[in-house]
Amino acid sequence: MISTGSITGDGPVLRVPGFRRLWIGLGLSSLGDWLGLLALTAMANLMVEGYAARNYAIAGVLFLRVVPALVVGPVAGYVADRTDRRTVLVWGDYVRGLLFLSIPFVGELWWVFVVTVLVESVSLVWGPSKDATVPNLVSPAQLESANAISTTTTYASAVPAAALFALLTTVDRLFPSLLGFLERGAVDLALWLNGISFIVSGLVIASLHQIPRGPADLHGETNLVAAVLHGWRYVVGTPLVRGLVTGMVGAFAAGGVVVGLARTYVDDLGGGDAGYAVLFGAVFVGMGLGMWRGTRLLRRMNRRRVFGFALVGCGLLLVPLALVPHLEVVVGLAVAVGFLAGTAWINGMTMLGLEVPDEVRGRTFAFVGSAVRLALALVLAVAPLLAGLVGTVAFGPEVAGGGRLFEYGGAAVTIVLAALLLTVVGVLAYRLMDDHEGRSLLSDLSGALRREAGAATDPLAATGAGVFTERGVFVAFEGGEGAGKSTQARRLQTWLEAEGYSVLLTHEPGDTEVGRELRRIVLDPQTGVISHRAEALMYAADKAEHVDRVVLPALTRGEVVVTDRYVDSTIAYQGAGRDLLDDDVERIARWATGDLRPHLTVLLDVAPEHGLTRFEERDRIEAESADFHERVRAMFLRLAEAQPDHYLVVDGRQTPEEIEEQVRERLRPLLVGASPRDGATA
Repeated sequence: MISTGSITGDGPVLRVPGFRRLWIGLGLSSLGDWLGLLALTAMANLMVEGYAARNYAIAGVLFLRVVPALVVGPVAGYVADRTDRRTVLVWGDYVRGLLFLSIPFVGELWWVFVVTVLVESVSLVWGPSKDATVPNLVSPAQLESANAISTTTTYASAVPAAALFALLTTVDRLFPSLLGFLERGAVDLALWLNGISFIVSGLVIASLHQIPRGPADLHGETNLVAAVLHGWRYVVGTPLVRGLVTGMVGAFAAGGVVVGLARTYVDDLGGGDAGYAVLFGAVFVGMGLGMWRGTRLLRRMNRRRVFGFALVGCGLLLVPLALVPHLEVVVGLAVAVGFLAGTAWINGMTMLGLEVPDEVRGRTFAFVGSAVRLALALVLAVAPLLAGLVGTVAFGPEVAGGGRLFEYGGAAVTIVLAALLLTVVGVLAYRLMDDHEGRSLLSDLSGALRREAGAATDPLAATGAGVFTERGVFVAFEGGEGAGKSTQARRLQTWLEAEGYSVLLTHEPGDTEVGRELRRIVLDPQTGVISHRAEALMYAADKAEHVDRVVLPALTRGEVVVTDRYVDSTIAYQGAGRDLLDDDVERIARWATGDLRPHLTVLLDVAPEHGLTRFEERDRIEAESADFHERVRAMFLRLAEAQPDHYLVVDGRQTPEEIEEQVRERLRPLLVGASPRDGATA
């Protein structure tokens, strides 16, 4: 459910000019946001006297950062879907920058509170507009990487922001005359730098012209209330999105409990400030690793299963984290919890970007953001109260010196309750999202881990390994049913022949005598049920004959070979679609083809509900369930994501002419391996 527009190529996501500029703007905005939080709380602390008053002032700033989600959150999605998103992003940064710049001039606590509310309100609109824009700037295969980079940048910006604020305050303390021209020294300077960072971010994004308008401004509801309710109905009425939102909100609620009680819990373990800092850092280190490595480690699993598995894993790991009274073990478990949380978050954001239609994407992201903020606010208020009411829980035999063998403070007990809640939420989200077909979760997980472990030593399992013929050029078109592969293969053949190249257009299965008989068996609805392993072996037999009799001879002659389907289809259909391990299926298919790899694989990405409408009659594979075809589509995208240098992912809903132009542009540099026909000049 995406629109890639003019995207061509699927290399590293930061090579996409549009996304790179948005990422720079996001980095500057995030830096300003964290620096702003530090500066506003410091400003509030300076403007009042007395211990209690300072605590109330700081608490007021933190509380007012959450309150706007109650009112502005629903409206934010409406704005993101109905207005020019580029205008929202640019002017959102300008307005926030100017608001921060105004604080040193006004110099009153009430204005700090007002600015906090206004800035947070603008951020609530800016965030969904940014999240809804990313899928329009990158290809489907790059979306997971784009989300990982965006999320990591958002949270990692806290580190340089904290370092910068610490540097400014240290300089102000050591050399007070240096910032003497400012009334509040380092705090005022931090606010100035904060405001400037937002304005520069706006200038960067203003140079980005690939951002589309919110699609709902062209049609649909004209009433604000109706539009907001429509977005909410979509979230509640779509099982996949409902599962995602349930999981994300539950994860953040449980995380809020841990954050709210971490300081007290570390004291119970005798860790003090140093222990608290180590535990806090361990969680973020784990999150960073999960965002960077978690999705790659489990890249061959269905994203829905990865999301549910990660949530349940977080909940289960929080139980020993709360009950084991050793800080060293707790820190290690905190890294693991953060790893699974980071993995779940990236998968959730990626699925929202891929599956939610563009016309309601802004409202969906706004709904998620508002729900997460409200859950955090609620648990941050309730968790300490609950921990205080619980007090100390002791059980087991008495020990020397008094007391019981097992004694836990209210913080540990409350974290256990949060862990149980998160486990239940994870199971519920998994059941809402899993298609309940194909292989079991344990088989899926073991296969993904086994493949990762074997990739370094197995030449057929290692990403990027394989044979690329030195003569000719090999191009494969892949995609789900009705994606337009045959049309584009013929168009490419026509163009290449006009350019003077000798072209062989072929297809799988069925372009040999043996293959035609195998095709009849595997596709004819009259065949009925076939053993999944037998089906995979028949497709492998077709590939072996096809490569030996058709593909390799043409490549040896220096021709351009264009095939409609190749190995990826077997991995997607017989691996992800059936109950077979995709790495086992790939081994068979790679062996059958002598591990011959295409120089370029063009993946035409179309949602199954769109592609299957192009058929009046369906063969045995086309007649499979919608869930089957969803699994197939997800695997195609994962394969493309694993080897972006050899793939071009194109939105199959574009016009044939638009798709053809993108394929030509990507293929041109590869044609040096093919020989033009005698007398022709390419």
